[in-house]
Amino acid sequence: MKTIVEAKQITKLYGTKGTVFPALQQIDLTVAEGEFVGIMGPSGSGKSTLLNVLATIDQPTSGDIVIDGIDILGMNEDQLSAFRRDKLGFIFQDYNLLDTLTVKENIVLPLALANMNVDELERRVDEIADRFGIRPILDKYPYQISGGQKQRTAASRAIVSKPSLILADEPTGALDSKSATDLLESLKDLNERERATILIVTHDAFAASYCKRVVFIKDGTLFTELIKGDQPRKAFFKKVLDVLSVLGGGSSDVI
Repeated sequence: MKTIVEAKQITKLYGTKGTVFPALQQIDLTVAEGEFVGIMGPSGSGKSTLLNVLATIDQPTSGDIVIDGIDILGMNEDQLSAFRRDKLGFIFQDYNLLDTLTVKENIVLPLALANMNVDELERRVDEIADRFGIRPILDKYPYQISGGQKQRTAASRAIVSKPSLILADEPTGALDSKSATDLLESLKDLNERERATILIVTHDAFAASYCKRVVFIKDGTLFTELIKGDQPRKAFFKKVLDVLSVLGGGSSDVI
């Protein structure tokens, strides 16, 4: 099976000599193509730092990161920009949509930047609009749609370029329960039907229960992991809650 993410001995230090804070300590993480992986842990555990390092938003102090066969730590800023555009899809809690563009224009922005031909661009928009149920709002602007619709728009933009890796940072954090469930079901469907590789950071055990594997981080180190296997989502949800209780809290206060 093809490996999409291979991170070895990732360490991230903040501060100066004498007041150094280790956000990550020798983290090893491998994600295979077609996996749906969640990262969880208490506040300050390092999970968001890990996501930012894998997303090329931040650089580790030491270690090696290879994504889709490419050593991302050996690239300059121009190369990183092209890599993010071509290989990564991002879903953020605050949507990061451009208010001056319609829903459709927000979705196609990555394709326009990559100079994709119009026919292929339109075909992909049609496909994604149906998948995420947003066809009726394609001509609306972000300020005219709900939070759930904004997040589905952001998810559509993240996958429209068919990236090697989709990274999501608290994707359900600002959503009501129905909108969150709709988004998670869409991501699950994307993962199962198209073998999309998805990595999400979440504080929510319900969101984590949709993943095939959940990695738990504590104090910048790997604590444990759970593999869903063939068990029902509700049973997996309970196991996630059990680990969170050991880490120091339930799904509402473990972030």
